[in-house]
Amino acid sequence: MLRKILFLLSAGTLAAAALAQGAGSNAGRAELSAGFHRIVAEVAATQPERAQGLMHRQRLGANEGMIFVFPATATHCFWMKNTPLPLSIAFLDERGRVVDLAEMAPHSEENHCPSQPARFALEMNAGWFAAKGIRPGAVIGGVDRLPAGR
Repeated sequence: MLRKILFLLSAGTLAAAALAQGAGSNAGRAELSAGFHRIVAEVAATQPERAQGLMHRQRLGANEGMIFVFPATATHCFWMKNTPLPLSIAFLDERGRVVDLAEMAPHSEENHCPSQPARFALEMNAGWFAAKGIRPGAVIGGVDRLPAGR
């Protein structure tokens, strides 16, 4: 009887762990698009997630990035403290339209602020937007499916 109880507890624990791992593997990610270019972005929708950003990250995949979701459209500024990767950033309005772009050097404490208020910011590897021909006025698709910023 004890062996059966231990087996059921073990099986239940393993099943719960597998479900949690599977549920977490895509949690916090969103699929976005820039024209026909697919982007897999980590979602930073809370203040702690936005504050952490890509700090201490050593690499990003070719079409991977981070989308910052803010509770309101405003002039949200970024810096690169503790971020070893060179990054490009696109500031987006509430519809996903690119309002501004900037290149950001690793470990820099220089502020990068959009010239117009933005609701989202998308960080990608340095040069990504230029290489794909993405300029102000282009639309990043999929922002309508992002969670609300908190």
